[in-house]
Amino acid sequence: MERATAETSIAISVDLDGQGRYDVDTGNGFLDHMVSQIARHGLFDIELKAEGDTHVGWHHLVEDTAIMLGRAFGQALGEPRGIRRMGHAIVPLDETLVMVAVDWSGRPYVAVDTTLNETMVETLSGDLVAHFLESFAIEARINLHARVLAGVSPHHKAEALCKALARALRDAVEPDPRAAGQVPSTKGTLDA
Repeated sequence: MERATAETSIAISVDLDGQGRYDVDTGNGFLDHMVSQIARHGLFDIELKAEGDTHVGWHHLVEDTAIMLGRAFGQALGEPRGIRRMGHAIVPLDETLVMVAVDWSGRPYVAVDTTLNETMVETLSGDLVAHFLESFAIEARINLHARVLAGVSPHHKAEALCKALARALRDAVEPDPRAAGQVPSTKGTLDA
């Protein structure tokens, strides 16, 4: 997928049945690190090249990267038949503990508590970490709950959130051998 606006230019490909390979270049090392964690710990292959008007700050690039990542995940999933649909992970990283739960319901909803507002996470403001998660979930059309349960280091909190998101997404898209070909909903659709 590709998208170019007056603010950013992004090219991305996602393989949900990957090996955790990634080639990520956004111009922001910490954003690259976050996306790489999603690829590696979800066993998704992600290629991402993003450029933007970073002279005004990182907001546009982070937001548009998350939008395109969410759209690419949604497109890669296709019709959600035979998947587990829901997944969750509790991930420790040194002093930090994070919980993430997802439901690939087709109904986006986001409840995120990163505890990172008004702090810097390397080169990104903490509010952009939450905004990245929110934008991704809305565009992927998933229900996302993410919460930092304990922690001190902003880097560890953001990294653990991405690792936990990766593990939860991996569980959600895994084929369910007991429900092969079935839509995991009593509605018969996950479209709305």
